[in-house]
Amino acid sequence: MAFANSGNGMNSTGQGHNSASFDEAAKPRSMAAYLREQRVVPGGSMRASAWFKPHPPYAARGEGCWLIDLDDNRILDCLNNFFSLIHGHAFPPVLEAVRKELEKGTAFGVPTESEILLAETIAERNPRLEQTRFANSGTEAVLHAIKGARALTGRHRIAKFEGCYHGAYDWVEVSLDPSPENWDDALGNPASVPYNTGTPASVLAETVILPFGDPERCAEILRREGPTLAAIIVDPHPSRPGTIAISPVLVDLLNQACRRDGIMLIVDEIVSFRLAVAGATKMYGLEPDLVVLGKVIGGGLPIGAVSGPTERMAVYNHTEGKPKVALAGTFSANPLSMSAGIASLQHFDEAAVQRLNALGDDLRYKTSARFAAAGVQAFVSGVGSLFRLHVGKSSVVDYRSSSATKEQAVVLRNIHRGMLERDILLTPFCSGALSVPMTANEIDLLADSLADITIEEMNASPLKVR
Repeated sequence: MAFANSGNGMNSTGQGHNSASFDEAAKPRSMAAYLREQRVVPGGSMRASAWFKPHPPYAARGEGCWLIDLDDNRILDCLNNFFSLIHGHAFPPVLEAVRKELEKGTAFGVPTESEILLAETIAERNPRLEQTRFANSGTEAVLHAIKGARALTGRHRIAKFEGCYHGAYDWVEVSLDPSPENWDDALGNPASVPYNTGTPASVLAETVILPFGDPERCAEILRREGPTLAAIIVDPHPSRPGTIAISPVLVDLLNQACRRDGIMLIVDEIVSFRLAVAGATKMYGLEPDLVVLGKVIGGGLPIGAVSGPTERMAVYNHTEGKPKVALAGTFSANPLSMSAGIASLQHFDEAAVQRLNALGDDLRYKTSARFAAAGVQAFVSGVGSLFRLHVGKSSVVDYRSSSATKEQAVVLRNIHRGMLERDILLTPFCSGALSVPMTANEIDLLADSLADITIEEMNASPLKVR
């Protein structure tokens, strides 16, 4: 996994460099950093999701869609801090906005105008998001939205979809990664499976699991459990279940079930808000009571948010005495995150969204054409600027159908490693996101490299037969 290259990451023909196999000599500083971090950090990394063997490159700085590691290797960054950097690294308007705020101070114990401006910016993009309260992460936003739904309904149980990630909160981590051995209960329904060791049994009993790709089965579960539910949380374009879009049938089902049984519909737009100016909620026709936001609305700084209609957001109103739900944090709505978010959204207008989504369509078209011509069973899923590679499959509809077999997992690991050898960074799942600084040149590099390596690995594996 050698990272040694220079310039813009492409050779004179515009193609990616063909690096040698993994060579620690090519990145001694990253290796030294990893060994050093192992001594003071469990696992030698702050995020399991960003770690892979033998270790990831350590970032020194970023320039647009390129990451430069400690050894001065330039890597095309399709991870962009797990899809939060919509404008890539060191976006000048964001840097300038943060510099101006930084000179005034970093955080205050009273409100600032910047929190008003960002809340107004969000409301302008989607009128349903009339009011917003800010937090410091997507996880915080999700837990506060669930607490809000419980207060609004007087119920405690929630429902979520199997395999979907909504942050590090006990209830939404249930059935995050079930396996075929445990994903159905005795009655044949999706089981509530603990993710963390020590998860209380009460949490499992209070979390109903729904199948993303089976609306009929989902309807049956909701008819039975709906009257007991405070909330249903759904990501309209979930990554772990395959980076696929919610179906119109499921959208109608959720809207109707929530109206019928008085359930609060929470839409997790922490990732999918990048898909349209107004977000994926409006794009897919969902009718949420609360929406949780994060990532792109923070311009690369820590942020989370709960947004929704005024009548629902009143659950957090503290001006009439003790609120039903307290939503606050020492650094919530800090002016640095607010100003970065304002600059980020101002420059992610309709033209920028459409251009970026078109690049995503090009990526999927070009890889599909290459796979078809080579006769390998692989495809790239996704909508807009989000994408994910699947091998040994012709389609995916949910977490179960997207789950990799042992053979598929080996191929995906090899592809991930091969892409990094060409100086292209994806998630360990071989998913990624495009950023505004990318051009047709980067898409060609990404598509050609992904197709080349996938075809090579598929032809060398037991999966080569279509």
